[in-house]
Amino acid sequence: MTLSEAKEILDATVFVGHEKLEMEVKTAFSADLMSDVLAFAKENSLLLTGLTNPQVVRTADMLDIAAIILVRGKTPPDETVQLARELNIPLLSTKYILFETSGRLHARGIVGCIEKVGVDEGA
Repeated sequence: MTLSEAKEILDATVFVGHEKLEMEVKTAFSADLMSDVLAFAKENSLLLTGLTNPQVVRTADMLDIAAIILVRGKTPPDETVQLARELNIPLLSTKYILFETSGRLHARGIVGCIEKVGVDEGA
């Protein structure tokens, strides 16, 4: 799916990254704990979160996250928008809650970065 399709599914607002809406995405990770994101998210995934601070963007940058989608109608502060712009990371927001956002994307083919913790990926 393209980021543009995800935007439409979620009726999302784009704060940063209009020029990247045609990028393909296949996986996503949902969390409000950045330690969980660091432990389990994979590169080129969508990051779905309710956090709006600049640390979210820094974490996404470290992991080469494709885009950040804020949930619950969150509006990011100016410093978060500016950092996302500087690091060229698309930043969107949807009014859906985290569970609904995840479900809507999953129903349309986006899968999680991992299915279970503690299970070898090769098994």
